Amino acid sequence: MNWDDTGPDTDQRLVDSGPDGEDQAVDAALRPKDLDEFVGQEKVREQLDLVLKAARARGATADHVLLSGAPGLGKTTLSMIIAAEMNAPIRITSGPAIQHAGDLAAILSSLQEGEVLFLDEIHRMSRPAEEMLYMAMEDFRVDVIVGKGPGATAIPLELPPFTLVGATTRAGLLPPPLRDRFGFTGHMEFYEPADLERVIHRSARLLDLEIDVQGAAEIAGRSRGTPRIANRLLRRVRDYAQVKADGVINRDIAAAALKVYEVDARGLDRLDRAVLGALLKLFGGGPVGLSTLAVAVGEERETVEEVAEPFLVREGLLARTPRGRVATPAAWAHLGLVPPRQGNGGSGQPGLFGT
Repeated sequence: MNWDDTGPDTDQRLVDSGPDGEDQAVDAALRPKDLDEFVGQEKVREQLDLVLKAARARGATADHVLLSGAPGLGKTTLSMIIAAEMNAPIRITSGPAIQHAGDLAAILSSLQEGEVLFLDEIHRMSRPAEEMLYMAMEDFRVDVIVGKGPGATAIPLELPPFTLVGATTRAGLLPPPLRDRFGFTGHMEFYEPADLERVIHRSARLLDLEIDVQGAAEIAGRSRGTPRIANRLLRRVRDYAQVKADGVINRDIAAAALKVYEVDARGLDRLDRAVLGALLKLFGGGPVGLSTLAVAVGEERETVEEVAEPFLVREGLLARTPRGRVATPAAWAHLGLVPPRQGNGGSGQPGLFGT
């Protein structure tokens, strides 16, 4: 349920917010079917509800919708809800799959009237296809080029009215002409623990699991504000409870299970703690260069920068500075370490945070 896909392979991380094979298999059963069932994202849900109800009252297709936000927050789920609320079929594709204008023309020309086209990672679509999409969204028409060179001819092709739902994890990469053609734009925020607890209780009911309030709170607190991670952790705790206990999930069982899977109380996993540990123990809290830090933890530079750092920065445990990476006082406290008097690894200069 409910940063760039070209980044390093993180499939083995339990707290990775991207989907894996098991997620895709289970998601169909756990996805909400309408806006009333959808948990969290109250502002986006309320605004989208008005857009869809108004379109139904007019007997028209809904405006094009752009959803942005980190992976795992419910963008795909909302696209399916839009189709269900409009009683329309949905076509699902992605930006990387559309490398030529002809690829997009083939999809658009086969759409039915009122159909919802979900375009995931829309910022990764090729430029020629992107330019074709402008006209399709605004005028419901595309020009198909037949022939090459001076003899090439543009044949206009009329399209039935449709609703495009674009999803992106990098909204800043979308060109303004494309963003401006969306009638509604919603930004998906990370979830609060209380909303994640509701997600977990709902998923537990659908999976026929018994979980108490404290158990759900323990899982929610380690889920990085992401429903997809919450559901994944729930399944791993379920496995532990079935093998090591009586199948009932409480706080102690959840904590013991996630200790086995090396996910700590703040949602940090082995890689996160390795990065923080090296920064604190080897370099006195920094500043230290990214490449040096990556060598210290035995990982690629891209892995540290794209996989570990975003969450550590968001949690206020690490800061990126012009001089290098610097640990915050919260990082020292989280690992139970005492910061040195100078926070620069002994160079004699005060650290960024004065530690």
